[in-house]
Amino acid sequence: VIGQPAKSKRPKEPGENKIRAVNKKLKPKAPKMKERESVDSSLKSQSILTQVMDKGHFQKLAATLSLAAGQSIELRCKGSNVTWNYPSYLDTFNDSRLSIKQLDRYSQLILANSTAADTGEYSCWLQLCNGNKCRKDETKTGSTYIFFTDKEELFVPTPSYFEIVYLNPDKPAVIPCRVTTPSAKVTLHREFPAEEIGIDGTDIIYDAKKGFVFHHPTSDHKGIVYCKAESQGAPQISIKYHLLYVEVPKGPPSTTIAVSSGRAGPSDRVHVVCTVLGEPDVDVSFRWQYPGQELGRPVIIQTFWRLINRGIGHTTRISKSVLLVEDFEDIDVGNYVCIAQNLQGETTVATKVELK
Repeated sequence: VIGQPAKSKRPKEPGENKIRAVNKKLKPKAPKMKERESVDSSLKSQSILTQVMDKGHFQKLAATLSLAAGQSIELRCKGSNVTWNYPSYLDTFNDSRLSIKQLDRYSQLILANSTAADTGEYSCWLQLCNGNKCRKDETKTGSTYIFFTDKEELFVPTPSYFEIVYLNPDKPAVIPCRVTTPSAKVTLHREFPAEEIGIDGTDIIYDAKKGFVFHHPTSDHKGIVYCKAESQGAPQISIKYHLLYVEVPKGPPSTTIAVSSGRAGPSDRVHVVCTVLGEPDVDVSFRWQYPGQELGRPVIIQTFWRLINRGIGHTTRISKSVLLVEDFEDIDVGNYVCIAQNLQGETTVATKVELK
């Protein structure tokens, strides 16, 4: 008799197991939530930059931040090997108001007594190092653009009163009249003839973090311009910008070579000049190959560049490298090869010097 109830209960066990199985099916939802949490936390941890507030509170930073000039700010970036980026002029002037310290678990950036000129992007990222080689960890970065507002300085101050902007038909040009107050109304003006330049929002736009951007510069845009800003007070004028149209197309250096004399006698001085005409803002490097180089023949090499105007508003950069041989002798007879290089490629030219 005692055993019968047990038998009557046995058919219920599969049902009971099903109930338990349903319960077990509910349990995996918890890990799914954890997975979501981990995904969310990983997204949050992508920005490792925070601002230190009063009483030790921390605030995650948005894409932009507005602070009154004169305030001090402390930023922290999580990580044991952090690199910072901030407005370059702070480095240029070796500003003592800026201090950066790397601690065990975070890096600290403090900017004291801020000014309108400090307006700009502040960012940090974690460095992943293997021996002497380091690379940026793209998953652990932080960035914010800080406006240090100042009613007396609507435009971010610059060290010069006049700047040159090159207009290249192949790339956008930027007139960098940035503002310290993002809500300021900014217009662009031509000095001669005196007129306001229309901003269509397509070919020409205004970005408070950059200035006026010309997406498709043409020679019609060349001339002297300035920006005007208004924000709850008298309008302010920026520095002047000279817009120069670039006529030289992109490509490997356009290079020529010339020699003072194709025939030289003993003890003569020989100049070999390598010349490149190119874009005003594109650097050119030079390399030389010459007779006696492998034997350690001493020569003098000088390299320099300058801007030249070729017609109204057309500007070209002329770069030169000069190789000088003093006291010409038999070892100096042969080919002189100049290799000019820029970001687009390199060009090789050569000339020959013989003995009289």
